[in-house]
Amino acid sequence: MRNPLHFHIITDSTAQQILASLFRTWMVPAVRVDFYDADELKAEVSWIPNKHYSGIYGLMKLVLTKTLPPDLQKVIVLDTDITFATDIAELWAVFHKFKGQQVLGLVENQSDWYLGNLWKNHRPWPALERGFNTGVILLLLDRLRKLRWEQMWRLTAERELMSMLSTSLADQDIFNAVIKQNPFLVHQLPCFWNVQLSDHTRSEKCYKDVSDLKVIHWNSPKKLRVKNKHVEFFRNLYLTFLEYDGNLLRRELFGCPSETDHNSENLQKTLSELDEDDPCYEFRRERFTVHRTHLYFLHYEYEPSTDHTDVTLVAQLSMDRLQMLEAICKHWEGPISLALYLSDAEAQQFLRYTQGSEVLMSRGNVGYHIVYKEGQFYPVNLLRNVAMRQVNTPYMFLSDIDFLPMYGLYEYLRKSVVQLDMANSKKALVVPAFETLRYRLSYPKSKAELLSQLDMGTLFTFRYHVWTKGHAPTNFAKWRTATTPYRVQWEADFEPYVMVRRTVQSTTGASLASGWNKVAHIMELDA
Repeated sequence: MRNPLHFHIITDSTAQQILASLFRTWMVPAVRVDFYDADELKAEVSWIPNKHYSGIYGLMKLVLTKTLPPDLQKVIVLDTDITFATDIAELWAVFHKFKGQQVLGLVENQSDWYLGNLWKNHRPWPALERGFNTGVILLLLDRLRKLRWEQMWRLTAERELMSMLSTSLADQDIFNAVIKQNPFLVHQLPCFWNVQLSDHTRSEKCYKDVSDLKVIHWNSPKKLRVKNKHVEFFRNLYLTFLEYDGNLLRRELFGCPSETDHNSENLQKTLSELDEDDPCYEFRRERFTVHRTHLYFLHYEYEPSTDHTDVTLVAQLSMDRLQMLEAICKHWEGPISLALYLSDAEAQQFLRYTQGSEVLMSRGNVGYHIVYKEGQFYPVNLLRNVAMRQVNTPYMFLSDIDFLPMYGLYEYLRKSVVQLDMANSKKALVVPAFETLRYRLSYPKSKAELLSQLDMGTLFTFRYHVWTKGHAPTNFAKWRTATTPYRVQWEADFEPYVMVRRTVQSTTGASLASGWNKVAHIMELDA
């Protein structure tokens, strides 16, 4: 990276949490990120009626002169649905070509929208000829402030809204109306800096060869499903970026100067001091690896119930356990927090898998948190901790991905919170675990059915054949006849599946395989 990047991201609090975590754990060199609260800006533009699918966020480019730091002189403003096919420094260099009073760098609109002839009675906002697309803008902020941009766009918007009643293309309509009156403000960029793939587009006229393109703009609600003769090429380019190994951009692979980051410097120093000939080198290195983490990879929406008994199922998995997700969702209707250990390419496979599943797409209360693969180990404690930290209910049930909760367990555990007064006592509720050695099993619908299957030998207490000590303290003999919860004593090597308060501490240490990690966690909980 020859040129440092400084991102200014206008976003809501949820996206800020996700992006801040991603950038912090990614540790790309020479990249700085600042966030601006979109909720604080809504009042500035909420008075403008807008029909565009981007909603109120589509209007926020209008207030950048007020929002961004006063000492920031110029910015490249980008929609989130664009793909760069070149170095952004090339576009930054175009600022040198601005002349006179030019303060906006824009590409001409590539559809006939502003010509007003798309259908009968189609009335677009005023624009200079074909108008301009605002998916990519070069903004000279200092000059815009001197021109009193804030007043300029507001007066224009108020005037036009008297007859137009609302915007159809959000900020773009207002920018174009201002430009119609003040054409000297615009420096027109070559069309390859914003090749638009919306419906009715004429983008093919912009280039002879797809290799000439600099920026591809998916400016249609259909996004990757738009019609264009080169759409397969564009789509493949975009997917190549998504499946690209993001770890190749990490700091330790670039001797690139960044702003001083003492944490990163100390990490670099520690890594350089490790002896690569040491037989345990990979283990020692893993202790200092910061795994890139993308929280809430898919949309998550869940408000815990108001009775303070709500519980989230917590588990972690890799690609080879993906097929368990639908079954777990059928058995557990409550919220779920999952950490997935995936490569960038597997993350895209996972996305396609969920989009093809009616069961998974119908659930908004499953939080999927991707921890990107690095090194040769499976960082089981880290994964569990990532999933635990995103729990937003008072309680969590720590399970494994290849376990199916009994039908109704979610409601049963919530009743137990009240029954055992868990809010006012330090308790871990052990959920007895069983296993089958058969691939097909009719799932027991009651305790009586489960006891019958245990007696017939189609079910066993968990790990009965290989590690009885792991679950012996559960006291299955007592469980057979018990009708109410009973207390059990911790013993060495106990590794039950438990429901605990969300506030219990995370697991410590970089456990790098499935073995002893739960034993250690339960021992800590008992202590």
